[in-house]
Amino acid sequence: MTFEHDLKATVRTIPDYPKKGILFRDITTLLGEPRAFRRAVDELVQPWAGLKIDKVAGIEARGFILGGAVAHQVSAGFVPIRKKGKLPHTTVSIAYSLEYGIDEMEMHVDAIKPGERVILVDDLIATGGTAEGAVKLLRKIGANVLAACFIIDLPELGGADKLRKLDVPVRTLISFEGH
Repeated sequence: MTFEHDLKATVRTIPDYPKKGILFRDITTLLGEPRAFRRAVDELVQPWAGLKIDKVAGIEARGFILGGAVAHQVSAGFVPIRKKGKLPHTTVSIAYSLEYGIDEMEMHVDAIKPGERVILVDDLIATGGTAEGAVKLLRKIGANVLAACFIIDLPELGGADKLRKLDVPVRTLISFEGH
């Protein structure tokens, strides 16, 4: 598959980061390659092209970069989903599970109106804890989550399947074995 090969070639793998045994998939090299970045943004939302998308929600921090570009591409607004304590206005928050514990994420309470059609964007889905929390947060304020889109899937960790069990279609562009 030339499409996957082309994008995969632009992703840098950093061994033993953030800890020994982990292969970190770094998309900053993809972002720095104009054709790969453009192709990734175009392909992330391709299945929903032509549908009305009101907002694109991006998960901190690489999801901001991708989500902003996707929102521009589909003429939608952009909504940042951030770690607790980073947003200046009234927020709604949710706790979510991490590999080693629990964290909280939040968004502005008025960022999405009930019923708005939203696509969630981030760079990578692994165990799915953060993305699952983001979907639940969006739904908590009445968003209609059309899909979740990621450049990279680590299928062995089951995150994409976790979102599909929440009735959220998942779009990924490339996958890597392992974690």
